Amino acid sequence: MPIWFGFALLWYWVGGTNGDLWWQNPSANHSACVINVYDLTTAFLYSLETQTFIAYGSRVITTFCPGAIAVYVFQVILGTIITCFWGGVVMAKLSMPKRRAKAIMFSKMAVICSRQDTLCLKIRVANLRKSLMIGTKIYGKLIKTTTTPEGETIIMDQVNIDLSVETGKDNLFFISPLTLYHVIDQTSPFFEMAVDTLQNQDFELVVFMDSVAESTSFSCQVRTSYIPKEIMWGYQFLPIISRSKAGKYRVDFSNFAKVIPMETPHCAHCFHNEKAHHHHSRDGTDNESFDCDLRQSQNQN
Repeated sequence: MPIWFGFALLWYWVGGTNGDLWWQNPSANHSACVINVYDLTTAFLYSLETQTFIAYGSRVITTFCPGAIAVYVFQVILGTIITCFWGGVVMAKLSMPKRRAKAIMFSKMAVICSRQDTLCLKIRVANLRKSLMIGTKIYGKLIKTTTTPEGETIIMDQVNIDLSVETGKDNLFFISPLTLYHVIDQTSPFFEMAVDTLQNQDFELVVFMDSVAESTSFSCQVRTSYIPKEIMWGYQFLPIISRSKAGKYRVDFSNFAKVIPMETPHCAHCFHNEKAHHHHSRDGTDNESFDCDLRQSQNQN
């Protein structure tokens, strides 16, 4: 509105310098710069019509005033710039990638427990909005200070941490809360840690989630981090997804960050040794001092 009125004053001045205004009593054969712009009201209407790119109707610019043509070109260019600028601002506000990122919630604590014959570090993440996040990728970095065999100290050394869910690493179907897990095997930086040495470690586990909002196609990245005192060894997350009698799935976010104790070996070495021990005891071992003829036993029976 102020810009429209400012250009209206400029068009009023253009008309005044050419003698187009009604109080200047132009002659019948007078050549106006803008037809039917003869006072401030008509100048304002012409300014509005020019900048909003609507039909002029009875007010039309002529070719008799080069100054009027220059003003017209300047207003058209400025109007295009303003329209594009505010269009971008509105789209940015509607997409709100920062606010969309705040709708992604990570658990405040990470846990270490057993999962399907493996020792895992688990993290829970949830999408608080109904709109989907597509193309989701989750990965982690373990940041710590390390010393190489050559004696070089690397500050903030970054070690890749593979995070997975049951559906795989890429293109997650992020419609309900997910539990991320990292398998602690011999290639994991957590393999040398134990329940009594974890809190003495100096590291920070940073978790990244890159995704695209389905409604706006804007990409966003969410980050969180865990230090040793925020990792609980020997605990498991409480289940939060249930099914009602009507067959609908229900999410209980009150249990999102709650954990319960779970029997877990106190170190990764112990877990793998116990796993190997159970494996052999289950399959059994041959006793060379015991010999049995199965066919003979059957005949005797």
